Amino acid sequence: MALFSPPQPTQQAVPFTTSLIALAAAVALLYYGRDFFVTLIISALFAFILDPVVVLVMKLRLPRAAATGIVLGVAFIGVYLLSAMAWSQFSTFSEDLPAYTAHLNELWSKANQRIDEVEQRSIEALVPKSLREQNQQIQQKPQDTSKRRRRGAAPNTTITLPNVPPPIQEVRLHTDPTPAISVIYSYVAGYFHVLVMASFVPFLVYFMLSWRDHLNKGILRLFPGEERYQVGRTWTGIGESTRAYVLGNFLLWVFLSSISAITFFILGVPYWPLIGPLSAFFSLVPYVGLPLSLLPPVLAAIAIPNRFKIILTIVVVTAAFHVIAMNFLYAKIIGRRVRLNPLMVTVALMFWGIVWGGVGLLLAVPITAAVKAVCDNVESLEPYGKLLGD
Repeated sequence: MALFSPPQPTQQAVPFTTSLIALAAAVALLYYGRDFFVTLIISALFAFILDPVVVLVMKLRLPRAAATGIVLGVAFIGVYLLSAMAWSQFSTFSEDLPAYTAHLNELWSKANQRIDEVEQRSIEALVPKSLREQNQQIQQKPQDTSKRRRRGAAPNTTITLPNVPPPIQEVRLHTDPTPAISVIYSYVAGYFHVLVMASFVPFLVYFMLSWRDHLNKGILRLFPGEERYQVGRTWTGIGESTRAYVLGNFLLWVFLSSISAITFFILGVPYWPLIGPLSAFFSLVPYVGLPLSLLPPVLAAIAIPNRFKIILTIVVVTAAFHVIAMNFLYAKIIGRRVRLNPLMVTVALMFWGIVWGGVGLLLAVPITAAVKAVCDNVESLEPYGKLLGD
């Protein structure tokens, strides 16, 4: 009777090596294909968010294509109005920027002067008076010696200067002015690929929404009969978790923007229509949302007279809004459909930030939530879903 020998180390290392190579290839594909994947994921996020609205419009007995066009048209109008409001605020801020910058420089100079005074007082308190006087005498000796030399010099004394080479004359070459088209092209060239990929987003969102049923059936046909139910449940879980996260954060942003803008208006903070939404947006950043949300209103309130009490009030109110929103409203609005381990979220932020930069930081949590939804609905991947969960 033959006995089975345990697998050799080389046999065990083959699957690990293969998995490591596959992982490295996937990371390289994500890095070099970031424009394509980012555009596709952003389009999918918008499609998940707008799909319930399209279904609601379809109840008016409209076909899906027409309902999708109406929803996207209304969305474009809303984005245009918000952009126009933001642009008007930025224009006002740019006009007042020189005076505001001068005021900040004045405050900075006063702060440096006070720091120098405190430093001088500290030195006077720590260093004995005799040592300070001795140091002053040492510093005055070279000056006294130079004065004595100037007084004792003869009136007809000729001072011989070393040979100094003549100054180099600047030669300006006549160059033709750069055409305006070249200037514009040099500025836009760095963002050309971004603009090109962004132009695909509206079309992708439209086709994802109008062809949703066809896409669902086509994806389900790729799998055998027993796995179709599992794939459909996974797809539904991805949509619910993504929609819950993005839409929940959007509703929180609208709520925080409204109450923050109203509060800043009452306190007399300049540019409150811009500062309120900006502070609310920073408040939703994971882990560092509280200090980031304080920066816009505090910087804007520096120009207010009697600003110390105003700034203290702004800090207290903004911190209270952040704590209430992230500890109470976040769980109520987003619910238990997006429950991620803080450690895994941090790792995801680091990974996607390195691979895709700033856009990766914004998409890290939705991608991780989608991966968790897949793991929760696939039996062989359930341990990974529990690892990602809280």
